[in-house]
Amino acid sequence: MPLKLVRRGKVYHISGTVAGQRIRESTGLGERKLAEAWRLRRERELLERHALGRAATLTLAEAAVTYLEAGGSGRFLRAILDYAGPDTLLRDIDNAWLARAARALYHNAAPATVNRQLITPISAVYNMAAAESLTPPRRFTRRREPRGRLRWLTPEEAERLLQAAAELTLPRHAEPERYTLQKIAFLLGTGCRASECFAAEVQHWNPETWQFWVAGESVGAGKTEGTARHVRLPRRAVELIGELPEVGRAFRTAYGKPIKLSEGSGGQMAAAFTSARKAAELGPEVTPHVLRHTWATWFYSQTRDFGALMDLGGWDRADTANRYRKLAPDDLARRLLAHGWDFQERPSRRRPSESTSVGALRMVK
Repeated sequence: MPLKLVRRGKVYHISGTVAGQRIRESTGLGERKLAEAWRLRRERELLERHALGRAATLTLAEAAVTYLEAGGSGRFLRAILDYAGPDTLLRDIDNAWLARAARALYHNAAPATVNRQLITPISAVYNMAAAESLTPPRRFTRRREPRGRLRWLTPEEAERLLQAAAELTLPRHAEPERYTLQKIAFLLGTGCRASECFAAEVQHWNPETWQFWVAGESVGAGKTEGTARHVRLPRRAVELIGELPEVGRAFRTAYGKPIKLSEGSGGQMAAAFTSARKAAELGPEVTPHVLRHTWATWFYSQTRDFGALMDLGGWDRADTANRYRKLAPDDLARRLLAHGWDFQERPSRRRPSESTSVGALRMVK
């Protein structure tokens, strides 16, 4: 029995039985001509699936929905699905299809961007479907990424950036704002991603151990739930951060407001960071994410603890973290100590008269 089109309220619905399957769905359309086209296409899909099986007719859009419902990240899928449309079959996704998509979506993008924003999400959706035997296993070719120098800050460059951040003022404000300095100190001291910094809650700060719990639960709070972890701040970062709000988000906008989280989070501090970077006479290649590279290089130079580097940095692949083992010059650990950065110190080692909540800003020249 063909599907029937019935108007309910402002939109048309379809109902009926096709190939033994009872269907009752909304088209989401209010114009009859468009709803009729939607009905015909849906009826054809049902007949093809009955004749050929689900594996032969599974679309990329359907597989993506299943992936998202299972907790997968949708950060870059919207653009891909807009390009693919509703009818692209999953079995038709191959390296040639990805090459066409890359030309359409990321024509001038770097290979790393194509890998991260196109090939990685497609691979995740496809592999989940393949694991359920809905499509044959397939490997997609990733773009070759040129090996360049990984940018990180020397202790001297970091001091210039911290000093510049400490002197930032807002329009029509005489006193410097402290929020940008707090975020930079946190990122340098923990290696967190900017989005993890924005989502950090005061309730997750432990002043007795100098640790923050990074939950990674909110949208925009981190890449995956697998990055949930405790991070440990060195004394220098604790001193630079100073006082935190009593409740809510620990790190705020330059005006003291909670930062709005979103997919692709990270650019919310771009303007203030750029002002500090320029004042510190650092180049445009220095971004908030460079502070993550900086922490990893600094931490390993002092501790030589690769396991702790991976755990505290939130990496699940050794090859990602391994690159930081080769960057530091022999004198880096000594220079860091000269500027007050000690990643081996623990709160229990402090003198009894010292407090874990240090409000005064201390700059080491």
